[in-house]
Amino acid sequence: MSPAIKYTFGRIGLFVIVFVALSPTPLNILVKAMVAFVASAGLSFLLLRKWRDEMAEQLGSISAKRTAEKDRLRSALAGDEDAAAAGDRVVAADTTDKAPDSRP
Repeated sequence: MSPAIKYTFGRIGLFVIVFVALSPTPLNILVKAMVAFVASAGLSFLLLRKWRDEMAEQLGSISAKRTAEKDRLRSALAGDEDAAAAGDRVVAADTTDKAPDSRP
């Protein structure tokens, strides 16, 4: 399971647990929800540290890959043929054989 999904379910689970624990109190339901939200945020900071770190690492690696691909595409658009050839998504297409779009 993805670290982001685990962390999200953990946060939702903590919220539900705190909200249910507050159910016997004579508070308005919106006040209970706000208290549960704040309490679950604090508890998740303490209890879900490992999952949060895993999620941050995953998002960091995805960001690094996107940045590298963006830099490669910029180099390819600037005329660097090596960068264009290195890309997985670069497809050499002969545009002279294509017919123009015939939409009205």
